[in-house]
Amino acid sequence: MSPRAASRLETLGFELVYDYVAGKADWGAAGLPLEGRPGPRAGELARADAPTCLLGERLQAVRARVEASEWDTCLVVDAERVVLGRLGRRALVREDDLTVEAAMTAGPRTFRPDVRLGALVGSMRGRNLTSAVVTTSDGKLVGVVRLDEAEARLAPGSVTFRA
Repeated sequence: MSPRAASRLETLGFELVYDYVAGKADWGAAGLPLEGRPGPRAGELARADAPTCLLGERLQAVRARVEASEWDTCLVVDAERVVLGRLGRRALVREDDLTVEAAMTAGPRTFRPDVRLGALVGSMRGRNLTSAVVTTSDGKLVGVVRLDEAEARLAPGSVTFRA
């Protein structure tokens, strides 16, 4: 919406008015609410409890944290939570004393929160992935979607919208 339209809405008493220049697609990709678009989306199932680590951390310390969790991977982020890489199962079992940066796979594939869950599941199956990283359009971590949880959500009789 234009700055003029945003200003007019404010004069009419609307309190939460956004002059969002980037557009509707970027709004949804940032995980912000959308109306009129039925069906579950990746952002609804993205779990924020996936382990994260920083580039300079030691692999052995990160492995201990991941083993104490229910996850088998760790996302490498910066101080702003921008996803830089991923430590997968093969990296996490290494015995050498490396930094996360030396062991990670850089630039993992990511999905936006507004991706329809059915499309995400299809992509994950096609690439034989058990999880998918969800980020905003500026690369900040939203969470991780697990294939089994996404398939369960899409199963006939499952709830399609969160309350």
